[in-house]
Amino acid sequence: MSREAWLMLHVLGVVLFLGNIIVTAVWKVLADRTKSPPVVAYAQRLVTRTDIAFTATGVVLILVSGHVLAEDLGGVFGGPTWLMIGWSLFVASGVIWAAALIPIQVMQARLARRFASEAVIPERYWRLSTLWSVFGAVATILPLANLYFMVVKPS
Repeated sequence: MSREAWLMLHVLGVVLFLGNIIVTAVWKVLADRTKSPPVVAYAQRLVTRTDIAFTATGVVLILVSGHVLAEDLGGVFGGPTWLMIGWSLFVASGVIWAAALIPIQVMQARLARRFASEAVIPERYWRLSTLWSVFGAVATILPLANLYFMVVKPS
């Protein structure tokens, strides 16, 4: 494949990844603010579905195309500093997702299945939602910083 085709796949991956993590956070927070069990439960189901469909697809596209494109620059670890910083930010965000956000989302999804038809959302869901917001903010800021390094390429 041409460099331009790999670059197109990379940009598509970034759009899917960043677009989904930002939009998901917005509508999950808005759904939580309603405090309506059916609305919150529905939003929680969508968090899981869209993460699988869009965030995971974006991650795969970014990783594969990024490594191919990085080879032209000496590889992720042998290339310019901005590339290694960008990679490190992406990995740090991934670690937060794997270690905190995904387990929190799984626990919230289990709770949401139970309270979807009830009148009250348990306190545990709200505690987990606060943790999800904190870890999610950090896991979103890191790829946004990464975007800066990939576009500006500071020395």
